[in-house]
Formats: sequence, C-alpha cells, structure tokens
Amino acid sequence: MMENEISELVLRAQTGDRAAYGELVERFQPTVYAVALARLRHPAEAQELAQEVFMHGMRKLPQLREVQCFAGWLRQITVRMALNRLTRRGPLHKVESAVLDNAEAAGAGPLDNLVKAEQAAELHRGLDRLKPVDRATLVSFYLQGRSLKQMSREFETPIGTIKRRLHVARHRLKTALEKASGKRPRRERELACV
Repeated sequence: MMENEISELVLRAQTGDRAAYGELVERFQPTVYAVALARLRHPAEAQELAQEVFMHGMRKLPQLREVQCFAGWLRQITVRMALNRLTRRGPLHKVESAVLDNAEAAGAGPLDNLVKAEQAAELHRGLDRLKPVDRATLVSFYLQGRSLKQMSREFETPIGTIKRRLHVARHRLKTALEKASGKRPRRERELACV
C-alpha cells in the first residue's frame, strides 16, 4: 500500500469513516499481531492484544497529528500495551506437575524455625564474646538498622572509622563463632597448611 493511500485512509478514519478504519485494521493486523507476539510469546494473548490495540487506536486516532506516522504510532501503542500486560501478569513459567507435587510448602516449617532460633542464639553468644565497642557497632548497624551517618553521630566518630569498626567487628565475630563451633579460625587453618 502506498504511503499516500495510508494517509488518505487515516484522514478519512479521523473524520469517523469506520470503513476506512476497518481497511487500516485489515492492512496492519499482521504487523500488530507480529509485534504483540514478539513481546508476549503467546499466540492467543497476542491476538487478544492486537484487538485491544485497534480498539484503543480507534479511540485515540483523532489525537494523531501527522497521518504519515500512523504505522509507527500504531507500533508504539502495541509495544506499550504489550509491556503493560507483561508487567501486570509477571513472568509465566511452565512447570511439570511432578515438580509441583514434590515442591515444599511456602513459608517456614517447624524445623526451619528451630534452626533459625539456634542460629540466632549462637549469634548472640558470639556477640557476647566481643569487646563492647565491637558489639555495639554490629548491633547498631545490623540489628537496629542504623545508617552510617546515624552511627557517626551516636558514637561521635567519623564515618570512615565506623566503616573500619564494622569491618574489624565482623571479622572478630566470625572468629568467635568459628572458635565456639570447634573450627579453627581460617587464618589458623591457612598457617597450619604452610
């Protein structure tokens, strides 16, 4: 179809000529469907979206200022509506029924809760073994959720010092937890291998 013919059909459709718009739909339906299918990757959804695009296009056609841009305008509508649809539905994943039958239930079970409680208790015992400044630094940042700026004001210490304290305190906590669990700290293991 020549560009002039499309422009003429668009002008007629803008004045309310439904036959002209119907002809535009016939001419551009394969293109709109192909763009929708490329985005959605599902033939039935692409067909449904193509219909929605043409309905939307019919309502918005009077707003199109440059009739020669109809094809690009229609393509942009298609892309935008496809992205909106994908955003609303989220990703689809096909899963075999056997996988679903063997899947664990969502949420933590009693065993998970027990393990988390034991880990929390072990962490608190490790914190108790640290120097007060190390313990206060870790508790403030990780358990109380304070920012570095807040900690800097609270401890009356520069942010760089707070960062260094966090680094050192994490290392000391790791060492304390390894000793408590009966493992030799990593540094000792490395030296033993030399």
